[in-house]
Amino acid sequence: MTRSMVLWCPRWPAEESFEPVAAALDAVTPGVEILRPGLAACPARGAARFYGSEESAAEQLIDAVASLAGEYAEHGEAGERSAASVSLRECQVGIADGLFAGWLAARAGVVVPPGGDAAFLADVDVAASGRPELVALLRRLGVYTLGAFAALPASDVLDRFGFDAAYMHRLAAGEPPRPTVARKPPPELTVDAECDPPIDRLDAAAFTGRALAEQLQRRLTSYGLACTRLIVQATTEGGEQLTRTWRHDGVLSAAAVADRVRWQLDGWLTGGSTGDGGARPTGGIVRITLMPDDVIPYSGTQTGLWGEAGEGRDRAHRALTHVQGLLGPDAVVTAQPGGGRGQRERTRRVAWDTTDGEPDTVGEPWPGSLPAPNPAVVLPEPFAMEVLDAEGGEVGVTGRCLLTASPKRVRIGREVPVDVVTWAGPWPVAERWWRSDARRYARLQLGLSDGRALLVRIEAGAWWLEASYD
Repeated sequence: MTRSMVLWCPRWPAEESFEPVAAALDAVTPGVEILRPGLAACPARGAARFYGSEESAAEQLIDAVASLAGEYAEHGEAGERSAASVSLRECQVGIADGLFAGWLAARAGVVVPPGGDAAFLADVDVAASGRPELVALLRRLGVYTLGAFAALPASDVLDRFGFDAAYMHRLAAGEPPRPTVARKPPPELTVDAECDPPIDRLDAAAFTGRALAEQLQRRLTSYGLACTRLIVQATTEGGEQLTRTWRHDGVLSAAAVADRVRWQLDGWLTGGSTGDGGARPTGGIVRITLMPDDVIPYSGTQTGLWGEAGEGRDRAHRALTHVQGLLGPDAVVTAQPGGGRGQRERTRRVAWDTTDGEPDTVGEPWPGSLPAPNPAVVLPEPFAMEVLDAEGGEVGVTGRCLLTASPKRVRIGREVPVDVVTWAGPWPVAERWWRSDARRYARLQLGLSDGRALLVRIEAGAWWLEASYD
């Protein structure tokens, strides 16, 4: 049985290339595959034999990444580099039989014993599957854990939910993602493109990569196949041949392939590493090649209950793809929930075609965050206001986070003051207390006599309106 060793770097900055990390891992063990930026895997068996045990091999990976974190901190700048350095210092390694269980083991920092994947996964929330629509449906059916999902009959899961859910069902049961099939990808599945003039900018490389991803998807579909492991290869003007393998414990769609090509080309063009520990490429890229290294039979997704109604969605997809090709991959963004103390931090903007493989940070501890429910309207920028006591003086907050007086009235801009009928808080927040840009503030919820409910903040003695509730 092939066991997987997975390295996870929590909160890896989306704007930072992961290629230097992959190069550092290559120096420790062969066969490194990137699942996404911040997550990499390699076979555990060979590394365990070389270093004496699986635990020793995991320590070697941690040491290699920790050394790289020191380089980031020493030579980088505050901002992206420091965020990458922190992520590397917090990285964890997990080992399990399967890749999916290995990823969850990495988040927990544990080694799952051989044959123990099913028991390890049994109590894990179904949200770990990373399939929001399936999770929402399972929860409505009363299925809350991967163990409960795995207990469902496999044939019923396939009939009711389709191929992808059946694939996830095998993973939840700790089984191999699919029965072993002796099948090598047909050589004609490989797609490539000549780049004339040579590409040295990420936007041009991403546009070419997206076109190749669409071409690869059409070829795979014509054979009734889907790709789960992809080799990205680039040839430079100087004759350098750069190669990196990307792995996905699931089916790689055209958008997912395009994402991985863009991430990898970003690493080669701007990340300062060729993947073999060398320097940045000496010239532009003259050829990009995509080779599916592992394929499975795949007949597509199950048709919806009321038929296929995706024509409008497909038109929108083509239009947004065209805009990205003209303006660059980061020119079209969408909102994605995230973790944070404030309401604006809980929604972040990501590239429209970015797949949601990020670890769920919503449930992480955020000291000072507000309790539910969340405000309905969050202002783009806080608005200055006044919170007044019964005598007309401004209310303050002491160093012990106590109000100096009860709020009685508020004045927002030039509005007529409005009476406060109820209030809750304050909730103190101390951010980055160890740095020069530390922040300290407190939030308060106010219910007004005109029916409005507000979320306000006091910082440096000034009150600000942040959001409102319905």
